[in-house]
Amino acid sequence: MNDIVKDKIILNSLNPLDIYGPKNCNMNLIKSHFEDLSITERGTQIFLKGKKMDVDRFKQTFSYITDYLKKNHVLEAQDLERLLDKGFNETNLSFDFFLSGHNGNVIKPKTISQREMVMSSRKNNLLFAVGPAGTGKTYIAVALAIQALRNKEVKKVILTRPAVEAGENLGFLPGDLYDKLSPYMRPLYDALNDMVSKEKLNLYMEKNQIEIVPLAFMRGRTLDKAFVILDEAQNTTINQMKMFLTRMGPASKFIICGDLSQVDLPKTQKSGLLHATKILKSLDEIGIVKFNEKDVIRHQLVKSIIKAYKK
Repeated sequence: MNDIVKDKIILNSLNPLDIYGPKNCNMNLIKSHFEDLSITERGTQIFLKGKKMDVDRFKQTFSYITDYLKKNHVLEAQDLERLLDKGFNETNLSFDFFLSGHNGNVIKPKTISQREMVMSSRKNNLLFAVGPAGTGKTYIAVALAIQALRNKEVKKVILTRPAVEAGENLGFLPGDLYDKLSPYMRPLYDALNDMVSKEKLNLYMEKNQIEIVPLAFMRGRTLDKAFVILDEAQNTTINQMKMFLTRMGPASKFIICGDLSQVDLPKTQKSGLLHATKILKSLDEIGIVKFNEKDVIRHQLVKSIIKAYKK
């Protein structure tokens, strides 16, 4: 079993550049996960030398990677890194979700974790998506909600956030309710505007098929056949989170998004998101998808900034 063997992989119809990546970045990443193996690429051939078990493991992993490339047509370094870290399964290797935006743009998951989020939402009526800013958690959640509304799987979509900066005491702010809420709800409007035309969005809102409300306005409601997204959930208290979760009616779907590194609550208050993910993680029909800096899809610098703050 420990004998040294030699083997090779021939890429056949695949373009080596698609696999190796710019400046060989993909191949170097793969090699970093097989440090006990000698791996040398020459054109369309990859030569392997090492223990048989390591060679076999590499060949199996490489076949998964090429399957992923064939099905998704592109192999980004960040996706490859997540594949190597998380392992290979049906979620990672095959995918069919997309939403047509109103400008003809196609909205679909860009990372492995976003794919996991969509798959988990399909399986679970309650989903927690937790991780840093810039990973597309809220954006994908809104896309799922709009798709469910278009397909008439739900009667309405409700988007909510805790207006923590104003302490949810909005009365002192000038203007009508829309003016008061707009600064806190702007990211949700931005996501909707990518997916729905202004005229259609206004119509949805006039018919109460789409609501954008602060979390305080959710108290006392029972939500049936609704797709409800709680954004910035790290800024809920434990009681607020409990209140929100117990609004769930029959045939409803809830997605809760938050970043536990950006809690704005007073230090004496524990985040309702942190508390909920701890006490509910073992329950059936509840999904928890965790994002990290590798999933950031904003400027490359954002990943470096998040890492620096972690240190």
